[in-house]
Amino acid sequence: MNLIMIFLTAVSLAMDAFAVSVTNGIVVTDLRPRHAVKMGLYFGTFQFVMPLIGYVLGSGLREYIEAFDHWIAFGLLAIIGGNMIRESFSPEEEARGGKSAKEALSCKVLTLQAIATSIDALAVGVSFSLLPDVDMWLSCSVIGVVAFAFGFGGALMGKRVGGLFRDKAELAGGIVLCVIGIKILIEHLFF
Repeated sequence: MNLIMIFLTAVSLAMDAFAVSVTNGIVVTDLRPRHAVKMGLYFGTFQFVMPLIGYVLGSGLREYIEAFDHWIAFGLLAIIGGNMIRESFSPEEEARGGKSAKEALSCKVLTLQAIATSIDALAVGVSFSLLPDVDMWLSCSVIGVVAFAFGFGGALMGKRVGGLFRDKAELAGGIVLCVIGIKILIEHLFF
């Protein structure tokens, strides 16, 4: 597998992390560059590790992983997005117009988001185990670095965009996360 194919795979895997980071950037009222770095590190680390896990699991478990990975991603994103939608209608949330970085970017929240957006990378790792000439360390490194860059850049982009519609940012963010979850589910069930 050549570097161009690895890079294109990394970009396609990082798109969900990018969308979630943009959403986080919109919702978090006090987002700083260090928060964007934190998001990038979470998404990049999980995108780096998940293909390795998939590679180790190998082809023997491929059908089992692919049978339920989309349901896990959908469930996690639906829970997080649904909670954001629900909270957007609470009176104190409407008065504040968003969330603080401390509550929206906690280790628990970022871990759930990173798992949900990197489950496809697990399946890619299983696929890599079937190919004869894959350098897993190079592949995972490229995937992780691209996911970091997309997570970091998405958060900063979301911060810029967030000022345009801050009053409904959490509602929009929750809807985006639910749509990403539905997209993952539809792709795996029908395509």
